[in-house]
Amino acid sequence: MSFFDYLQANWPRLLDLTIQHAVLVLISVGIATPLGVALAVATYRTETPRKLVLAVAGVFLTIPSFALFGLLIAPLGLGYPPAVVALVMYGLLPIIRNTITGLRGVDPSITESALGMGMGRWRRLLRIELPLAWPVIIAGIRVATLINVGIAAIAAYVGGPGLGSQIFSGLSRIGFPVAVNLALSGTLGIVLIAIVLDAAYVALGRLTTAKGIHG
Repeated sequence: MSFFDYLQANWPRLLDLTIQHAVLVLISVGIATPLGVALAVATYRTETPRKLVLAVAGVFLTIPSFALFGLLIAPLGLGYPPAVVALVMYGLLPIIRNTITGLRGVDPSITESALGMGMGRWRRLLRIELPLAWPVIIAGIRVATLINVGIAAIAAYVGGPGLGSQIFSGLSRIGFPVAVNLALSGTLGIVLIAIVLDAAYVALGRLTTAKGIHG
């Protein structure tokens, strides 16, 4: 069976796996984003906590994915829980780092002017600093999302949803004609998700960035 015949015969299942994969990524990024931004906001003004948070998040990103997914089986079991927790851990560093970079890159004269106008710390943060840092923040969220699109394939190792099952099924059938169709369909599906989500972030960044602010 040719690859195109395989796609035609199996597109409903492939579409379902693609949606599952995208949903898993979006859930993990949806959790990692407020958590990462909150950690960055809490530490960007003080050097030691800032370095500690970045170091811990950096360690998360260096853990081999197979090892991390495997370690999470004991406390969390199989399926969605270990997949989501692992992807949240992998997504934190770009979000934290970019949020800190964006907030620290705000012109001090702007915040001093706001202080002179009587704005408190949280009002300055919400009204001035975060909006000015937003282009850098969304770039970090974008990077975290693309990282997780690829790593989410490994979630099949712990019974997680998504296109990883296609790739693993193909690799386990090396030598059989169907192996290439299985692995290639899973891989191309992941590439397609990455392209679509990346384009969505570009559009979102343009729509949500105030005029005159450039990342």
